[in-house]
Amino acid sequence: MTQARLKVLKTYKLYIGGKFPRTESGRTMTAQHATTGEHLAHYCHASRKDLRDAVVAAKSALPGWSATTSYLKGQILYRAAEIIEGRAAGFSAEIADLTGVSTASAGVEVAAAIDRLVYFAGWTDKYAQVFSSVNPVASSHFNFTFPEPTGVVGIFAPDTPSFLALVSLIAQVILTGNTSVVIASETAPLPAISLGEALATSDIPGGVVNLLTGKRAELAPWLAGHMEVNAIINASGDPKIHAILQTGSGDNLKRVHSHALASPDDWFGDAARDPYRILHTVEHKTAWHPIGV
Repeated sequence: MTQARLKVLKTYKLYIGGKFPRTESGRTMTAQHATTGEHLAHYCHASRKDLRDAVVAAKSALPGWSATTSYLKGQILYRAAEIIEGRAAGFSAEIADLTGVSTASAGVEVAAAIDRLVYFAGWTDKYAQVFSSVNPVASSHFNFTFPEPTGVVGIFAPDTPSFLALVSLIAQVILTGNTSVVIASETAPLPAISLGEALATSDIPGGVVNLLTGKRAELAPWLAGHMEVNAIINASGDPKIHAILQTGSGDNLKRVHSHALASPDDWFGDAARDPYRILHTVEHKTAWHPIGV
């Protein structure tokens, strides 16, 4: 006799320190199909404690990731692109269900995200040469200025395009050796956790990327005021959120940069590939070396 069985639904958790914990608050939010209203999943409503745990994980991963050679970081990001390529159909289905676009259009976004990750992987061993300099000085010294990672970076992703923007923002931050705490799209958060699953099976060390789902307005003040967060990239496009981040960042003078773009279509173009955005999360250090005896 053939017995009916229940479908095993996917459980969406947070991605912190290379693991998938449930939110400590026990709160969840509901994702629904954009056109039918069908219930798709419950997902975590991250709390202040979850955010603190993510920052601790990012801080712990920083020494190892920043010390990884540029060439190896590029290879690791390329490997992550390979993993996402293998799961492209799943990402496309999630995006289509949550946003209401066709599966073909969602596939175009996923393909663009994979290409974007490969593009930024290519910058890992090039950005230092492009953005460093040898400076003329009026003494018998060599004087060099070169970029180094700034540390733990908070990222606020926009709602659309939820996946391409998310991948673009993460890649340009971590390619230099930074680690990240990422607040995903509020309207299409599920692909962010699926991205965590892909990253967990790649060679990116746990803690380099930490993904939270929840409410921006609730998490923004705590991320802005956290003394172990060194910079924030805000692409939410919400002026209220940006004002909260700018105000809260004053205690430790962390950088806050807006990476919001005028149109969702702009994330597919040159504006989102701009390598100068890499400089928003690096520190320029200058070294002097004497010439001669």
